[in-house]
Amino acid sequence: MALVTTLGLIEGAITRHSAIASFNAVTLEHVEAIVEGVEQAGSGAILQVSENAIGFHKRNMRPLLLACASIASSSSAPISLHLDHFQDPALISQGIAEAAGLGVSSIMIDAAHQPYVSNIELTQKAAELAHSHGLWVEGELGEIGGKNGAHSPLVRTDPGEAHEYVEGTSIDALAVAVGSSHAMTSASASIDVDLIARLERAVSVPLVLHGSSGVSDTDLRAAVAAGIRKINVGTALNVAFTEALRNRLIDGPTIHDPRVYITDGRDAIARTVTRICRLIAESTHEHRSVLPVVNAKNSL
Repeated sequence: MALVTTLGLIEGAITRHSAIASFNAVTLEHVEAIVEGVEQAGSGAILQVSENAIGFHKRNMRPLLLACASIASSSSAPISLHLDHFQDPALISQGIAEAAGLGVSSIMIDAAHQPYVSNIELTQKAAELAHSHGLWVEGELGEIGGKNGAHSPLVRTDPGEAHEYVEGTSIDALAVAVGSSHAMTSASASIDVDLIARLERAVSVPLVLHGSSGVSDTDLRAAVAAGIRKINVGTALNVAFTEALRNRLIDGPTIHDPRVYITDGRDAIARTVTRICRLIAESTHEHRSVLPVVNAKNSL
């Protein structure tokens, strides 16, 4: 199957009153495992590469993204490519300029660490450039945390500011701070489901939940029912990968062929991806009768 667009996957999620999973890839093995896991679930997904991952690859985005495009294009599952948490102006410009050639159809502009007015100005400028290249654009309001310090329970996305922010930036989706935090290794976040519902009513674009590795299955289902349409997952994949490697190396201290333990890690990621995709699909079925009606304002 050829690559699909993030816009198309999000539109499908809106139509189903559901969400689409978006998985962070760091290495080639992540990419292979994510695609395999999505196929096993009979689902679709967004494959995303963050600015941090590109930094790990010595700021060269092309090799990993070309691998993403090649593997996703050969998959039986509908998969899109997304640039995640781009903050550096040079990388934003490069990513937008090279997106078409790399199979990328969307980008997340992360200026949430900036003051509110600066966030609007920087995001609007980048969104205008991205839209001119045909990209779907995600922005963020309310610091989600887990990167530059602890996440304070007082840091939440305000619905009124969210409305102004979306109108002022012309973004296509909004990442919101509702209780989750990046880099959580246990599902212990306390999600404000009522706030998600109020944000969904306040803005004209779909909502995105970052830090979903720290969200319990119950809260994830509730978040989807309340209006979350894109679910970002990264740390859960890394936890599965490293635990599998660690167990293999402890059990086999004389193993020297990296393919042995990397295979275990890759398989662990694939299983995690399949579980999350199936959870989202089950959430759609379970909550269909109680989900709020998606108004015309939510159409992309």
